[in-house]
Amino acid sequence: MLIVQKFGGSSVADAEKINRVAGIIADTYADGNDVVVVLSAQGDTTDDLIAKAAEINPKASKREMDVLLSTGEQISVALMSMALERMGLPVVSLTGWQVQMRTNFDYSNARILSCSTERIQQELDKRRIVIVTGFQGVNGMGDITTLGRGGSDTSAVAIAAVLHADKCQIFTDVEGVFTADPRKVPNARKLDEITYDEMMELASLGAQVLHNRSVEMAKRYGVDLEVLSSYVRKPGTKVKEVVKNVEQMKISGIAKDNNVSRIAVVGVPDEPGIAFKLFRVLANSKINVDIILQSIDRNGTNDISFTVSEADYEKTMQLVEERKDSLHYKELYGDKKVAKVSIVGAGMLTSSGVAALMFEALSDAKINIQVISTSEIKVSVLINEDDADKAVQVIHNKFFD
Repeated sequence: MLIVQKFGGSSVADAEKINRVAGIIADTYADGNDVVVVLSAQGDTTDDLIAKAAEINPKASKREMDVLLSTGEQISVALMSMALERMGLPVVSLTGWQVQMRTNFDYSNARILSCSTERIQQELDKRRIVIVTGFQGVNGMGDITTLGRGGSDTSAVAIAAVLHADKCQIFTDVEGVFTADPRKVPNARKLDEITYDEMMELASLGAQVLHNRSVEMAKRYGVDLEVLSSYVRKPGTKVKEVVKNVEQMKISGIAKDNNVSRIAVVGVPDEPGIAFKLFRVLANSKINVDIILQSIDRNGTNDISFTVSEADYEKTMQLVEERKDSLHYKELYGDKKVAKVSIVGAGMLTSSGVAALMFEALSDAKINIQVISTSEIKVSVLINEDDADKAVQVIHNKFFD
């Protein structure tokens, strides 16, 4: 079998953990498998590098930040290779540019365009364990790019896809995908399996167990994906197209996202083209907008409320303020003290009253809902940030106890 294994930063944070992971890799290899390993930077290395950059230039270009941040993964793969060498195993470490992980030019949040199999396959043919840097690639000009936080997951799935790997294992510091964050919700349950669609929703809504683009890619190319622990040797959670218990569980998980801010444009003229003008400006500045709510017409005007990430809050407010004359709104409000809490489950398609149960849980806990957004397999609410952890717990209790 050909197995791709990815280990996150917390799994390789120090020498002891590197040696533990080396043991997992060695055992997989000893079972007769071809093994490709993708690594993240150690522990808080990326945060430390960002802090170092801020000391020199708080407004450093994204290109130079990518050059800096990519070094974290190079340290990880070199150290892991050294650990495996000491165990007497044949191993080679490779960077993103050596495996020709081609990306677009969107520095700091690049998307993978292609990945060559040639160099990796050459090393596998020599029965070597191949250790590859996650998170990084190279664009058409030969510049180093990075894939955004959590991008090593996407690197691993991309490599598994092009190599037609039999399995792609994502090792983390938890034992799989849970119904909620087990570090915050003590009675959270581990799922044996979850659909690609459910996992994509959870990942995009704040669950940090997988990079949402990695799940999207796994679904597109049919990659056999499993999330499991690097600390405990036991089966994890399978991410797949169809699961057995889809109709038994109304929801599969609850996610929380504190990286949200709400903006309200009040008193906008009720006329064609206003929404286009507003959101075109944000799109041109590459600001992602999530929940959008427009009120009903009141005396020829309405209100448009939407959410963006906290990182984009100041820029969004500035852009909207600068266009007050063209948008003709009356007032502009912003709030960074909000959080998005969501329930996700394919079982919603066949179960009525799921949203009502969620709202009942929040009502009983005296938690006010500001905005509601729904799709076929999710319900999201915007609430006060201070209520977020409590909201997750009471919703979990409502559905799973």
